[in-house]
Parts: sequence; structure tokens; C-alpha cells
Amino acid sequence: MIPEELLRQLRSIQLRTQRLANEQIAGSYHSVFKGQGLSFREVRAYTPGDDVRQIDWNVSARMSEPHVKIFTEEREMTVMLVVDASASGEWGTVRVSKARLAAEVSALCAFSAIKNNDNIGLILGTEVIEKLVPPKKGQKHVMRVIREILAFKPQYQGTDLRLLLETLPKVCKRKSVAFVVSDFFADGFAQALALAAAKHDVIPVMLVDPRDEELPDVGIAALEDAETGADVLVDTSDPKVRAHYATRMKQLRHSRDKLFRKLALDRVIVRTDSDFVHPIREVFARRARRMGAR
Repeated sequence: MIPEELLRQLRSIQLRTQRLANEQIAGSYHSVFKGQGLSFREVRAYTPGDDVRQIDWNVSARMSEPHVKIFTEEREMTVMLVVDASASGEWGTVRVSKARLAAEVSALCAFSAIKNNDNIGLILGTEVIEKLVPPKKGQKHVMRVIREILAFKPQYQGTDLRLLLETLPKVCKRKSVAFVVSDFFADGFAQALALAAAKHDVIPVMLVDPRDEELPDVGIAALEDAETGADVLVDTSDPKVRAHYATRMKQLRHSRDKLFRKLALDRVIVRTDSDFVHPIREVFARRARRMGAR
């Protein structure tokens, strides 16, 4: 039986993200994420305006009149949600935690996908793969995926993005769209990301909290690394300490952006202190403009 609080959160996310997907995202989603190509449907008699390149000359010769091949787009795709569920996800100093934001973003992507009859799968991990939901379609399945993210209680605290990314091609043999949802506070995943991106349409979704960028002046603060449990005392009243922290975090962010640009990935930044729909809609619009320019 689902706990009442979890059920309330699940319904809240469903109502909000399903409406947003239907009203703001689904159309652009359909235009920028194509299926696996074209599949043959039928041969019919040629009519003026048909593409002459589609004439089936063998059938035309047998029927003594031109016939053309008709193809339809294979719309169905697989969308994988690759979610970093490490302990840093509990961090969130404004509207929501990163873990809750990850659930909201995943729900929005999932509802957009089922609007287009696509399959949805989930890879949820920390320093190990903790939950794997094979791709399926339908609203009931999407609700299960969202529930898994919302209710997840990690067995481990650390992050191994490399492992999550290496798992993607093992789960999806054919090309898929993969939303990688993480704060990307990890090392050693560049090669795995490159290999995943070579086969799949990978979209990094970076979760950001204001305190990831700067420390507030609150005097001596005891900080704990959520993933290692290490404690450290920090004098946040010292401008040099705050400046060093801000510089280090900016360098980390720039190194991630440099990697994403090198791999030609459309990364999205979603924040715990602002609306998460606009950044996703923007990246879809950017992809649509790029496709229209080809």
C-alpha cells in the first residue's frame, strides 16, 4: 500500500506536470524527437504531385501504370530517464530539494513522451544501479516510474555517473532519447558520456541550487558532505572563503559545459529556485530551430 504522503505528492506532480506537458511541451517534443525512420506501408497508383523518386518500377511494369511506394514515420521511440539519486539530491535551500526537482523534471519528460506513444524506462543509481525499470508505455507505467523516483531511499550515498551511463546502452540496444538528470558533482564519467552520446540522443539535465554557486554569510558553519559524511568547519563570514568557494564551483560548472559542448549535447539547467518548464521548452525550441536550418 502506498503511504498517504507519497500518494499526495504523486498526485500533485501528476496534475501539474501532465497539464504542463499537454499544454506547453508535447508539441515541441514531437517535432524535435523523431522515430527510428520510415517504414513501408503500401504501394498505390501514382497521382499528380507524388514524388517521382518513390515510383516502384517493378510494380509499375506489372500494372502497366505508375505506382509509388508509401512510407510512414516510425514514431515510436524509447525515452530513458537516467537519474542520479545520490545523497546530494537531498540538498535544496529554496523551493524544493534536488531530488524533488528530479522527480518533477522526469515526470514532465515522461508525460510528454507518452503523449506521443513512446516507451519510458528508468535507470536510478547512486554508486551502484539501485533501480532499473524496463521501458514500457502507458500512463500507469509512467506513474510507476515517477513513484519509484519519489519514494526512492538509496542504499548507498555516493555518485557513479560513469556506471549509470555505461548501463544505458546495455538496457537500450536501439537508439533512445536519454535525459540524464544529475547535479553532475562527479568525476570520471567523460568517456562513458561520450560513448553513450555516440549511440543515443543524450540530454544532460543539470540540477542547480543557489548554494551550489555561493555560500551565505552565516559565520562558522559545520558542513557535512552528503555523500561521504565528512564534516568540516567553514568560516562563511570570511570573504576569501566565500570567494574561493564561488570560484571553485564556477570552474566546475565551466568544465562540465566544456565537456557538453565538445560532445555537442544540448544541456538543460533547472534550478531549485525557479520554474523548470521554461529551460526544457527552450532547449526543445533550440533543437527545432537547428533542425529547421538544415
